[in-house]
This record gives sequence, C-alpha cells and structure tokens, in this order.
Amino acid sequence: MNREEKRQIIESLAAKLNEYPHFYITDIADLNAEQTAALRRQCFEKEVCLMVVKNTLLEKALESVNKADDQLKAVLNGTTSVMFSATNKAPAQVIKEFRKSNPLGKPILKAAFVEDCIYVGDQNLDTLVAIKSREELIGDIIGLLQSPIKNVMSALTGAAGQKVAGIVKALEERNN
Repeated sequence: MNREEKRQIIESLAAKLNEYPHFYITDIADLNAEQTAALRRQCFEKEVCLMVVKNTLLEKALESVNKADDQLKAVLNGTTSVMFSATNKAPAQVIKEFRKSNPLGKPILKAAFVEDCIYVGDQNLDTLVAIKSREELIGDIIGLLQSPIKNVMSALTGAAGQKVAGIVKALEERNN
C-alpha cells in the first residue's frame, strides 16, 4: 500500500468518525467468511457500518479528528475492526446478539466511544447494551411529566370526579 492509498484510507476513516457520533473498536479475528458475512448482515440490519482497519491508520484518523485518547490507542493491537453507528447502543446489541450463535465468543469489544465517553474492555458490553438512547430518555421524561396529569385526569373522571363535578354544579347554582 503506497502513501496515497494510506492517506485516502485515513481520510475515509476520519470522515466516518465525523459522520457517526458513536464507534466501537472490536476484534473479529478467527471468524470465517460465512460468520463474517452473517455479522455484516446483522450490522446492516441495525444500520451499523463495519470496517476492518489497520491499527496505525485508525490511530492517525483518530488523531486527525481529535479523538485520539490514550485509552483508545492502547487497544489498537492485533486484528481490529470498527463499528460506526448513529445510535449509541446498536453495535453493542449486534455484538451481544451475534455471540449467541457464535461459539468463538466473537466479536470481542476492545473499546467504545459512546456519548463522548470511552469504555475500554469487553466487560463493558452489558453496560453499553443498557444505555438508553437520547430518544428513549426524552420518552422517559415525557412519561414522568405526564404521570401527574394522568392521575388528576383519572381522578376527575372517576367516582371522585363525580363528587367534584357535583360540588362545582352546586356552587354554580348557588351563585345564580
């Protein structure tokens, strides 16, 4: 690979790092062609972009977009692939789901850059699967805000509501 090809790959990786807010660095070594195709299919279904990369080129791309943290650099050894996603936990879900059918226990999570935080090590996979997306958090907040309103509305439409309506009616009649 000549210098120009390396530059193009680094630019391509940097573009992906800028395009997608979340990425997972994984190890998919020892997967055969059929397993790799199945993993790529699952990634495609979850809108996750999977790329196998050279460690040095990924490190240079990370440096070019100011995401080259020492923790991320430390995991760049051996076979490396990167999963890019617009959704914070989609790659974690793909990894967890794929492992159910893979006796090798692959892919292995080396590190993840999610919500501007770095998670290092495969032991963080369950944590990453449990992270709520921005939309889920907004939904939870809306649900919490609606809960008191729903309680008031149900009270007004129930038996207590009939008493309140009766009191209001009596007060209106009294004022007339």
